Amino acid sequence: MSLLWRFCLVVLFTTASLASVEARDEITSKQNQGLVSFASGEGITRLARATGRADFAPLANQFEAQSNTIFCGPTTAAIVLNAMRNQSHELPRDRSRLHPDDLKYLPGRIDLSVPRHTQDSVISKGRKTRSQVLGEPVMINGKPVQDFGYQLHQFAELLGAHNLAVRAIVVDDTKADDVIRADLVDNLNRPGDYVIVNYRRDEAGQRGGGHISPLGAYDAETDSVLVLDVNPASAGWVWMPLAALIKGMRTFDTVENRGYLLVQER
Repeated sequence: MSLLWRFCLVVLFTTASLASVEARDEITSKQNQGLVSFASGEGITRLARATGRADFAPLANQFEAQSNTIFCGPTTAAIVLNAMRNQSHELPRDRSRLHPDDLKYLPGRIDLSVPRHTQDSVISKGRKTRSQVLGEPVMINGKPVQDFGYQLHQFAELLGAHNLAVRAIVVDDTKADDVIRADLVDNLNRPGDYVIVNYRRDEAGQRGGGHISPLGAYDAETDSVLVLDVNPASAGWVWMPLAALIKGMRTFDTVENRGYLLVQER
């Protein structure tokens, strides 16, 4: 093969590769349009100027990542409960993460467990069992269905079982954007209560399906909310345009649309 022919092949392959990269970047840009990483300079700036950020510090202080791809609901529940009750003397102790060998060299009666809710322990009080959350079929409309995770009202029931006052709002075509905005902003401006969102990722500019996470703040200048995503490996904390979040919540999930929950102590 001549040197000139080899050079032509290199140019051809390089041009094709660049075109492929540019096309992929264009798709990614469209998918992520309007989303701003919290870890970016712009992300930090938004938090600094946000007026609706009363919930950010308590939630950030108790944040943990979900342990598996289905536990976004239990993880969110644990974070919110710990943010509300971190000074309580009645916090549970989850000893399931300690192995028998972890204890054999300890003096008697020393308890290594930390008093706090965990994503494993919170499930026990809800009607939906751990095995059902992880795919054991349940009866829906007379048919056995694998109903992974939590639907909106199932999650409201779980939080209610922990003695929280919960208002679940289904986001359907009758729910005006301005009403949703008012609910979220009012809550994020006030300490002591929290907003949890149940939305579909691929309708909000992300990759993936249904997801649950708490909100940490609202930036009026960009009309965006800070989603404290409990799956950092998938998306990370992100400022999401409120319009995109509403679009993600206005999606069907098994029996009804997704939506949001306003949570406070009873």
